Amino acid sequence: MEGWEQMIDVNLKGTLYGIAAALPIFKGQGSGHIINVISTAGISIVPTMGVYAGTKNAVRTIGEALRQESQGRWRVTGISPGYVATEFVSNIKNEEVRNTIQQNADRMAIPAEAIARAIAYAIEQPDNVDVGDMVIRPSVQG
Repeated sequence: MEGWEQMIDVNLKGTLYGIAAALPIFKGQGSGHIINVISTAGISIVPTMGVYAGTKNAVRTIGEALRQESQGRWRVTGISPGYVATEFVSNIKNEEVRNTIQQNADRMAIPAEAIARAIAYAIEQPDNVDVGDMVIRPSVQG
């Protein structure tokens, strides 16, 4: 239960507030592109990560619904990174989970630039092309 409130606030509510802020602009200009950074933890569910995975899957579902509801007016891309060399791990409250994730990250993390390149790829596509979901992870990640 430790950290659930903050996790839900950041991962789910933060995404919803970001979308809510962008939609009036998108409506005014007639187009737009939402990029949601999700996680491979929402694809490969593991013990102790259920709430985190749930928030990430909620973001995936909300993004897909938004894409369909827009009827082609805006694009929505979900990027699911695996282990990436960032400061993310230091924010995990549960010490056991934090240590496990840190050990895996130390062993295999890819540079954040790989995620940036994936985002750029999605954005650079023609207006009538929507890159839905991408998984970007270390080639050795299970």
